[in-house]
Amino acid sequence: MTVDLRPLDTESLPAWTELVNLLGKVDGLEEFYDEADLAEELSSAGFDPAEHSLAAWQDGQLVGFTNISASSNLDGAGVASGYLDGGVHPDHRGRGIGRQLMDAMEPRLAELLRQRHPDAPAMLRARGGLAGASARRLLERRGYQVARHFHDLERPLPGSLPEVDALPKVDGVVQPYRSELAEQLRLAHNDAFAQHWGSSPRTPERWRDLIESRSFRPELTFVGVAEDGSVDAYVIGRVWQPGELWIDLVGTRQRARGRGLARAGLAASLRAGAEQGLDRAGLSVDSENASGAGRLYASLGFEPRRSVALYERSV
Repeated sequence: MTVDLRPLDTESLPAWTELVNLLGKVDGLEEFYDEADLAEELSSAGFDPAEHSLAAWQDGQLVGFTNISASSNLDGAGVASGYLDGGVHPDHRGRGIGRQLMDAMEPRLAELLRQRHPDAPAMLRARGGLAGASARRLLERRGYQVARHFHDLERPLPGSLPEVDALPKVDGVVQPYRSELAEQLRLAHNDAFAQHWGSSPRTPERWRDLIESRSFRPELTFVGVAEDGSVDAYVIGRVWQPGELWIDLVGTRQRARGRGLARAGLAASLRAGAEQGLDRAGLSVDSENASGAGRLYASLGFEPRRSVALYERSV
């Protein structure tokens, strides 16, 4: 099958948005984006569309794409991580398009990791979707193995507040996010996730992409601030889809664990979402998270929605 391979660009945004939202529906991940969301991705720190993206076109239709990203820092185990994201139009699967995209972008990502971290072991990682997804078969044929499962959890946010008002509070400790806390929030995140599998420290540039993104909601984001003005714990809220509060990140500095700060922050974010009229909240958690996050979320009413596999292979 002959396809035209070229990088994504701003002119691709309408077709790219249409394809991404179709994949979100057909593949069951329910991840939907506006053109503005994907435009942010094209201009995000460290991402060069000409080098880090490739799209497959046939007869003027976008039928597949792949984006790559490489970690700026090593993770807690000293590993350099590279990620591939993408998909193929369901009507064009089984024709070798995914293979062509991977053939082109895997070596490019491996070289990018070698340039940034020449002396470190490197891993290529990609999501395999839900059980039975065609992406899993493609990855397994290329030598990838399941490294982790991430569970998407969800809970309703009632329109009336009695249930939410009953959630735990830590008065005077957890407070709404303020822009002047941006750097303290980044430092707290890097400390909280220092030992998490696959996590590497966020650079100021990449952190700015997060807190200045159109989906970020400061009014749904809560922090625990220490006496010295540093951030001890945080819950970052975003809104990607109408009616849904997405809990993007939850963390507590190692020095502040065991005080209930994350639980109080989550409750505050859920309460704020309900007050704004949002009808549900969701988040994703590593199934092997050793910090007890799964138990915490279950205690606040979150229930499993789906499980997504993350694959990896060494370079």
